[in-house]
Amino acid sequence: MKKTRSRAPGTLITFEGTEGAGKSTLIEALKLQLESHGYDVVSTREPGGSRVAEQIRQVILENEMNRMTELFLYEAARAEHYTTTIAPAIKRGAIVLCDRYIDSTFAYQGAARGIPDALIAKLNDIATEKTLPRFTVFLDVDPEAGLKSATNPNRFEREGTAFQEKVRRGFLKQIRKNPKRFIKLRAKQFPAETMAEKLIARLKLKPLKTKMQARR
Repeated sequence: MKKTRSRAPGTLITFEGTEGAGKSTLIEALKLQLESHGYDVVSTREPGGSRVAEQIRQVILENEMNRMTELFLYEAARAEHYTTTIAPAIKRGAIVLCDRYIDSTFAYQGAARGIPDALIAKLNDIATEKTLPRFTVFLDVDPEAGLKSATNPNRFEREGTAFQEKVRRGFLKQIRKNPKRFIKLRAKQFPAETMAEKLIARLKLKPLKTKMQARR
């Protein structure tokens, strides 16, 4: 009986930063370039990325709430997003590019809101089945400059520069704790297409053979 080869698992790459860092623009440029190299790519975001999680996103961004309520809503959205979007994509061998993930919770709800890291870590593990990103790209931007680029501010952006500076310190703390996982880049240093090219080189992602090439 002929054995079938199992497909290699995919890769989760997350993108972090304070507001206005340009994460979504870079993700789109990177997605296009990776797809042109033959990769199966899924771009997604947190909170959101699935039907239920997108509904929770609206609740989070549009309503003032207790910090613990905020944390639990983020983790509920993450659990739904992980099981319905991220895990299936990784299983089929795709590269998942996720705009925010577990490190945002340490930065926003931990460093900025004062919730203990130990509690956040426990909830993150439950929501993601302890799935860590292979790489996390941190786009570093001056918080004040980042807020100036906001065209339709959400409630986190409206909390101002001091809040975003706490968030940035939270991210830098995570980088110090996980130096091998993080790739720190200066936000908007180059056009998104150029940054995507440089990032592909840093990630050591080589072009795959296309179907047409394979038939030759």
